[in-house]
Amino acid sequence: MMDPEIEEEAPARKGWIPPAAVVVAIIGLADSIYLTVHHFTTEPVPCSIVEGCEQVLNSQWAEIGGIPLAAFGAGAYFVAFSLALLTAFGDSRMWKLFGIQATLMAAFSAWLLYVQAALIGAFCQFCLLSAITSVLLFSLFLLSVFFGRRTNAKLT
Repeated sequence: MMDPEIEEEAPARKGWIPPAAVVVAIIGLADSIYLTVHHFTTEPVPCSIVEGCEQVLNSQWAEIGGIPLAAFGAGAYFVAFSLALLTAFGDSRMWKLFGIQATLMAAFSAWLLYVQAALIGAFCQFCLLSAITSVLLFSLFLLSVFFGRRTNAKLT
């Protein structure tokens, strides 16, 4: 017999949500790696959608201790990817950790949007893509919670 807690969570974890989170995390990981490589090669980032990429990426807020924020972002996206992948392959316990990770990432992205808008006065399209992917990961987690509650309500 299954553990009741796992049994209640299982319907929300199956289906399309964890695989969708895997795909979104890969997009965020690719974006972060791209920015990290450009940081260390000092090649300018092409900014075709919005103006201000270089202003943002060369600001005092673009790195911590000489390490670009994009590198930290790559690490965060890799963790989110790993947790979503483990969930997609059946380990529903990882989804709660994914939720914590996605929440932290979305909150940090909100802070970085504030920094771009209020402190730098410019936006970077690649940073905006990272913010969108972070919010999407958080939204996918919230959807799973909503669907899980809805499924649990039908079971009672």
